[in-house]
Amino acid sequence: MTMELPAIARIAAALVAAILIAFIATPVVKSLAEKVGAVDVPKDNRRMHNHPIPRMGGLAIFLGFLLSTLIFVPLSNAMQGMLLGSVIIVILGIFDDIYALPALPKLVVQIAAALAAVLHGNVIQVISNPNIFSDNPYWVLGAWAVPVSVIWIVAITNAVNLIDGLDGLAVGVATISSLTMLVIAMLVSDSLVALMMAALAGSCIGFLPYNHNPAKIFMGDTGSTFLGFVLATVSIQGLFKFYTIISFAVPFLMLGLPLFDTCFAILRRLSKGQNPMAPDRSHVHHRLIDMGFSQKQAVAILYVISAILGLSAVVLTTSGALKAMVLLCALCLAGLIAARISLSHGGEKTKIEEETTHGTESDDNLRDPSGGSEDGPSGEGAGEPGGN
Repeated sequence: MTMELPAIARIAAALVAAILIAFIATPVVKSLAEKVGAVDVPKDNRRMHNHPIPRMGGLAIFLGFLLSTLIFVPLSNAMQGMLLGSVIIVILGIFDDIYALPALPKLVVQIAAALAAVLHGNVIQVISNPNIFSDNPYWVLGAWAVPVSVIWIVAITNAVNLIDGLDGLAVGVATISSLTMLVIAMLVSDSLVALMMAALAGSCIGFLPYNHNPAKIFMGDTGSTFLGFVLATVSIQGLFKFYTIISFAVPFLMLGLPLFDTCFAILRRLSKGQNPMAPDRSHVHHRLIDMGFSQKQAVAILYVISAILGLSAVVLTTSGALKAMVLLCALCLAGLIAARISLSHGGEKTKIEEETTHGTESDDNLRDPSGGSEDGPSGEGAGEPGGN
């Protein structure tokens, strides 16, 4: 199936509109963040910038996505649920960027936002059976549909937040993931998902000039959790509804980098006898910095890995099993490289203390059992003046 020219033009218009709105809105949001005290102050060796930088830039991404979506995308019931959940997530992120909220209330609100989307029709009803030798080609989740859908949305929301640790990293990975889903949606003539992903990719692209190294503004939890929430919710609408193997594999490939980093982080902490939700400085991007790469080089490497995963997802959607297996071998190689980076060089290094460049916007708040951000206890540092 191929999309008609008017549909492609509408998708392009949604992309361009989101780019312009986010690009224009970001300086305004930056000024607002400085006024309300939404400023990231470096206080520990997980931070790679050496002076206060405004965060809450995700509000500009949200505005670009929201306005472009309202203009170009028909508001179905599922779409309304996704937007309602997005508003909840963004409001939570704004308060968290200002006041550094405790972990448990944030998790509760994220579950509520996920339920708002799920109860409006964003539900994983059926997934393909990953056992290719089984006579049953797919699983009907039945009573498990709602909890599985909520877990998926909350997990991806926080997985994207987890990789938000270098200038331009999370927003760039989200751009690659959304463009991947955009291409897949166009290939299967799903114009609704294509429009939403065009709006999301455009808002990320419009924000990126202000966020690449050295960053002028961070997107904060407002942006990272919003991007994860939308990617997770739209993947339910556009990918899990296929009763083939791609419905199981494609979402995991498309969001492979944040998912891999999250899994490695949990395994690493458990192997050391730590709380799996405790923050640390051992994520993939930290490992790359400790191995001697500059921030721009580390981000470029992770972009390439994310692009390989995205390309594999596209090929799985469009090609036969043989080509898919060839690319999956390449994918496994990329995964081994990522695993080696993440699980090797276990000793904590202090190289970051010698770095003088900008660079982290990761709060990783949800994984802090004490209820505070990695800046310190909840609320510490909030309200301090920001600047570049």
